[in-house]
Amino acid sequence: MATLTKTVQKAKTAAKTQAKTGPLELKQYIGGRWLDGSSGKEFVSTNPADIRQTIGRLTGADKSDALKAIQAAEKALPAWRATPAPVRGRILARAVEIARRRRDELAVLMTREEGKILPEAKGEMDKGITLMDWFAGEGLRLGGLTAPSELPQNLLYTVRAPLGVVSIITPWNFPWAIPVWKISPALVAGNAVIFKPASLVPAMAVEIARIFEEAGLPQGVLNLVMGSGSAIGDVLVEDPRIRAVSFTGSNEIGKRVHTLCGARGAKATCEMGGKNPCVVWEDADLDLALGGVLKGAFGSTGQRCTATSRLILHEKIAEPFIRTLIAEIKKIKVGDGLDSSVGMGPAVDGSQLQTDLDYIGVAKKEGAKLLWGGRRLEDGELKHGYFIEPTLFDVVKPSMRIFKEEVFGPVLGVTRVRSFDEAVSASNAVEFGLTSAVYTRDLSLALRFVDWVEAGMVHVNSPTVGGEAQVPFGGVKGSGVGEREMAKEGLHFFTELKTVFLDYTGRRRQSNLY
Repeated sequence: MATLTKTVQKAKTAAKTQAKTGPLELKQYIGGRWLDGSSGKEFVSTNPADIRQTIGRLTGADKSDALKAIQAAEKALPAWRATPAPVRGRILARAVEIARRRRDELAVLMTREEGKILPEAKGEMDKGITLMDWFAGEGLRLGGLTAPSELPQNLLYTVRAPLGVVSIITPWNFPWAIPVWKISPALVAGNAVIFKPASLVPAMAVEIARIFEEAGLPQGVLNLVMGSGSAIGDVLVEDPRIRAVSFTGSNEIGKRVHTLCGARGAKATCEMGGKNPCVVWEDADLDLALGGVLKGAFGSTGQRCTATSRLILHEKIAEPFIRTLIAEIKKIKVGDGLDSSVGMGPAVDGSQLQTDLDYIGVAKKEGAKLLWGGRRLEDGELKHGYFIEPTLFDVVKPSMRIFKEEVFGPVLGVTRVRSFDEAVSASNAVEFGLTSAVYTRDLSLALRFVDWVEAGMVHVNSPTVGGEAQVPFGGVKGSGVGEREMAKEGLHFFTELKTVFLDYTGRRRQSNLY
């Protein structure tokens, strides 16, 4: 607690200093140079907890900047590709140490720019650092395999080669961890990278580029372009020099990215969202389930693709569980994430806040029963931010939009079931399939759920949120297309496999092999 208090005090001091010196002047990073964008359009990053605070300003990039970034990456690629993988890994390891040293400072910046509470921002910093550290080690493990050949005196093996120039397009909700878990494997595999972050979080993106710059990454290997998707997004997807695109964002844009890449034969992986169920069974440890539901539904203000947005309760425990859940929701203090007493921060901007409110209105019209929340909070200092109450609905039916569509806010809907088949059917009755959870003491039931739920990730007696560096991250159905992220799969996406047949006799001979 003392450390947290000290960090918060530093944050307040930093905010006062910035108020005097003005917002950060942010720039593009192309070919190892910090440059103004060419669009002439200004982008302003503000604190969603207090929009009177401007975090940074930048002039957005346009198509010409994106083309310069691709050209810089092309120029840097041959030398970087020729750099031994262990050496590339050591550069990442230096970036890990820099990020670890700056962890608390960057967590404060994240809270001020994106809005999540400080403990969550520190947790995201830790996750990103762990991911970067894991991929740094892959510089020593980036290999193929050997296989016995049917030919005598023949060495048969595979190697993994980099793709070339790749695009990485990331969202605003995890402005550190998601870019890091995409950029790190792309770099250690030997690719040159064009990084386009969401326009709402440019200050965090600049700090990522600075960390890699300080770590000694050669000029042009990582390029940062910031601006509107309409101005630069298509270039980073459609240019024939871009060999792969790694995208996280909305379903609409993700499907378009996948289609455009497929049309020209480029690789694409698109992580696009979720509508994640948490099943609480009649024999569950209800205290454990309660904590998991609260964290899954209202952590990060519900602004995560792995958030718990559908709570599927066995009817025998539904009433007491809901009563306790409401009591705990009422304890969540909403406010500025730098306040250590706050349990939930703001929506990221006015548009997301309005989306939350619109879905709440739709749920009421469709007959869902509002049990708690549902209002914008504007009392006192909250009037300067995008705050909303944590919201709970009951009697949510699979036909309702609040059941089927991703809100991306702190809105949880309860559906009651009587049987295991009903629980599985309700869990799968949406277009998404990212993550899921079941709380039960019955191992047989848990493993049946694992077998039948349509999700890329399944949690037993833990929240729907979370992932670890050493295992794949991603979903099925409408939640994702392409290869998984993180772990070996995340690294393999940024490589192509090459099979080598090496006859070490050097003599020509007849073969019956096709």
